[in-house]
Amino acid sequence: MHRNIRFVIPQARAGGPLLDFLIARFTYHDESGWRGRIAEGRITVNGQAVLPGRVLAAGDELAYAADDIPEPPMDDRIALAHLDEELAIVNKSGNLTCHPGGRYFNHTLWALLKTRHGIADPTFVNRIDRETSGLVVVARTPAAARNLRAQFASRTVGKRYLALVEGTFPATQAAAGWIVVDYTGEVLKKRRFALVQTADDIDAFAGQPPPAPPDQEAAWAVTGFRLVQRCGPVSLIESLPHTGRLHQIRATLQALGFPIVGDKLYGLDPGWFVRFCQDALSPDDRQRMRMRRQALHAAGLRFRHPSTGDTMAFDLPLPADMQAVVEACAGST
Repeated sequence: MHRNIRFVIPQARAGGPLLDFLIARFTYHDESGWRGRIAEGRITVNGQAVLPGRVLAAGDELAYAADDIPEPPMDDRIALAHLDEELAIVNKSGNLTCHPGGRYFNHTLWALLKTRHGIADPTFVNRIDRETSGLVVVARTPAAARNLRAQFASRTVGKRYLALVEGTFPATQAAAGWIVVDYTGEVLKKRRFALVQTADDIDAFAGQPPPAPPDQEAAWAVTGFRLVQRCGPVSLIESLPHTGRLHQIRATLQALGFPIVGDKLYGLDPGWFVRFCQDALSPDDRQRMRMRRQALHAAGLRFRHPSTGDTMAFDLPLPADMQAVVEACAGST
């Protein structure tokens, strides 16, 4: 599929030359690369070919024929667990981003659903992280999207995750607290879980209103956990999130002292993510991570079909890469 990027120049970015804007805003190419693309007519402003020194004004529409943006390789293994005229349930790999963004366009679940399975307008209802494997709900019509999003928002959808964590996890544990933006680290998208209360079971929080938030950006998060298997230095656990916050399971487990195996952002070493982005992970890093991706798997979903109201239930086994870590760690005891 062809990729076209369009960008409307805001007032704050007006007044400078086109070339300077491209170099600062889009890091896909260096100065010579952008000059060549401008000369080829791949960059237009308000539909017209321009020169590198063209001064941009607020409201100008910049367009870039972006098929030449290099995309990192992805694990494009996907399987349809269900497909009808209104929705699809997809089991995706643990190295595949859902939606186009940044360098990713054709190497996304969105593009694969369009090109491989003929789903013209896939709408993700429960996008999961690139390195999280498992079930994704895809609406095929606007009405289905509204219905399914309402079910997730009302917390009537049953969600079950499997995770491998470092350490010896208790038989059961539940945690309630605030997901807040972590401004202290090098990664802006990172979240921090501010623990308020723990319990042996998630039902202990039923009916309890959350306390006053610490700030306007804080989001209340409640998650239940159950031990499935102890495997030497790691534990296989089941996670049942009551709420659905960004990075909720990962940040909560880190705060509880049981980081997810292989998690570069919330794992044992806070420097892993930066070194990963710089392609500078050492052999020791790889060994301590145990897996090349975070060991988190969206294994179960239960909801009602948007038009029939029938209960839809999906359950997946542990994927092969996580099972391999289970067997390796269990054998190390």
